[in-house]
Formats: sequence, C-alpha cells, structure tokens
Amino acid sequence: MKKLILLFLVSITILGANAQIPAGYYNSATGLTGVALQQALHNIIKNHTVLTYTPGIWNAIYTTDDKPNGTVWDMYSDIPDGTPNGNPPYVYTMGTDQCTGGSAAEGQCYAREHSWPESWFGYAAPMNTDLFHIFPVDQYVNQRHSNNPYGVVGTPTWTSLNGSKSGPSVTPGYTGTVFEPRDEYKGDFARGYFYMETRYYSEDSGWPGSPMAVGSQLLPWAQDMMLQWAQNDPVSQKEIDRNNEIYNTYQHNRNPFIDHPEYATSIWGSSSGVLNEPSNYPANFSAHNLYVQWTDPTGNNVPEGYLVRMSSAGFDSIQDPVDGVPILNSAADKNVYYSLQGAWFTNLTANTTYYFKIFAYSGSGSSINYKTTAVPEYQQTTQP
Repeated sequence: MKKLILLFLVSITILGANAQIPAGYYNSATGLTGVALQQALHNIIKNHTVLTYTPGIWNAIYTTDDKPNGTVWDMYSDIPDGTPNGNPPYVYTMGTDQCTGGSAAEGQCYAREHSWPESWFGYAAPMNTDLFHIFPVDQYVNQRHSNNPYGVVGTPTWTSLNGSKSGPSVTPGYTGTVFEPRDEYKGDFARGYFYMETRYYSEDSGWPGSPMAVGSQLLPWAQDMMLQWAQNDPVSQKEIDRNNEIYNTYQHNRNPFIDHPEYATSIWGSSSGVLNEPSNYPANFSAHNLYVQWTDPTGNNVPEGYLVRMSSAGFDSIQDPVDGVPILNSAADKNVYYSLQGAWFTNLTANTTYYFKIFAYSGSGSSINYKTTAVPEYQQTTQP
C-alpha cells in the first residue's frame, strides 16, 4: 500500500520492516542472486505450519487483516485517504459480515480471496490455505476477479466502487481479460505473488498453470508488470504488521519480499526490461531459404541468446515466450529457433512473405528469462 511520506521517513519505514525479522533468519541467502537466491529463500520459508480452510483462515483474518477500528481491511473495496481506517464505500464487521454463499452486489459480505486463483494450483494443499496470498475481500468483487490474471485494464467492462476494474488488458504481452486493483494495493499483491513463486519453487509439478504463470513461475509479461507494481507501491506498515502476525501466530514463516523488497530485483531483474535489444536485423533470402541475422547489443544486460519466431500469417501480439498465449494470427509456421548470431529458415515457399519476431533471453533450462518485448515485427519475401 502506497503512502506519501517525506523522504527522511523512508529509512524509518525500512528499519521498521526489519525490526521483527528473527536474528539470522536470512543468513543462508546472504550474497546470493538469481535462481540461487530464490532457492535459498525457498529453503528458508518452506514447511510452514498449515492452517485449516475452515475455521483456520476465517479465524486468522481477525488479526491479520483487521483495521485499527476492528473492521475488515478489504483491499478490493478500500479507498485509502491517509488515515489508518481509510475511506471505503462500505465496511465489514469481522465475523458478522462473513459470507455463507455468493453475492449479487457489492457491500453484502466478505469472502476469502485467493489472489493467486485456486484453479492455477489445482485447489491443492498447502497452497489453498497459505495466508500470504489469501485476503478478505468483498464477495461480489471477488467473483468479478474470478480466475482472471491481474493486469492493467484499458477500457473497463466493469468498475468497482473503489475503482478496481476488469476488462481487456493493455499490459504488454497479454491481451485477455484481466482484473486491476487500486494503485495503492498493487504492491501488496505483487509481493504476495513473489512469495508464491518462491515458497512453491520446485514444488509445482502438478500445477495446471494459467495465462499468467507456468506452474508457480510467472510468465515474463507478468513478472515485469509485478516488478513495476512492487516498485511503484512500496512496502507499507500494513504489510509489515501482517507479515509479523502470520509469522508469530499462524504459519511461522515470512514473506521475504516484505522484509527485503530488494530480493525481487536480485532474483528477476529490473522492471524496465532485463535485456537490451539486438539491432540491424537484415535477412538474406532466396526462393526457399531465409537467414535472419542481427547485431548484438553491447554494455550491460547483454542477452545470452535469442528466440526467433516466424509466421506466414503475421503476429497479433508479443505474447508467448514460452508459451503463454499464441502470438500468431494462425497456427501456421510456428517456428522456434534459439541462436546467438542468426537463424536459418529452409524449405519455404517461393514468392511468399514471412514475418519474424526476435526475443532476447538469458539463462537456460528452467532458469531461462525472456525479455517481455520483442524486436518489432518485420518481414521478408522469398524470391520467385
């Protein structure tokens, strides 16, 4: 949750975030980056105490998500106004306004929202009761979120009373329906997602996945967006208090990305794009062959390789690496090449226009990290 504070108070907030971290809790992660850091953090926070769904989660909410005045802190309905209790369009009393079923409108009851939808991990334990991604929210807004990814909405098809909205995504890399919470809470949800990626890293073989993630690991477009959300909405006292309560009273593990927000960029890079783009990408061609070439970037964030897509139908978005939503206008010619210097495409049809996109990447295997944007689509035509 974002608060406007004077610059000299930033250090106080950070000190407050670290004040309740047990001595030595993160020692095994010291000095690590990338996958090694993610693995170390996973080892620290795994094997947490597992709650029951009923009444465990309902009871925990009384102390993890209560406002100073004792009402429910609902991030899907709250409108922060700088005071501890905010200025929401409606408020819920703990227990009394708890849902027993669905809802036909806002303001009727609050539910247990899995911000990482249950269908994405197959409704399985212990994910289904992990407090670090479960929040009390208005049931009707919860239903509108459904199992859609989070994202930035262009033209909303629906808007809640606090300004949360759903509709077509304008987030680079995804064009489907998304749900967008208020700016003041985007960082809260992002750090919850970083936790899920890390707590269940290497424990997600049975997860069905989603348009936003493969198993527990976010797709590049989603990772980049969440890094931006976390950067724009820094850790709040609300998150610090909740982190401490979950650790001390319930699960006895912590969200590392609340204690150490810098861990996110140490693992996944910056939100401005982790890799530079190649340039000068001509193609040598004949009647049945095309050779795509480019000039490597120099300086920092140089790719370790490139993924090249080719299509005779063109591309409708920059999605896919690899393999969220198809990036082709048709299923034809979905070619994939990994290369450091160029890519051959052979046995093509003469006198035909082909379209290309190049994605930079770093790492390999399960640690591969694609840049979410691509070299702009370009085309070459084979000779007659």
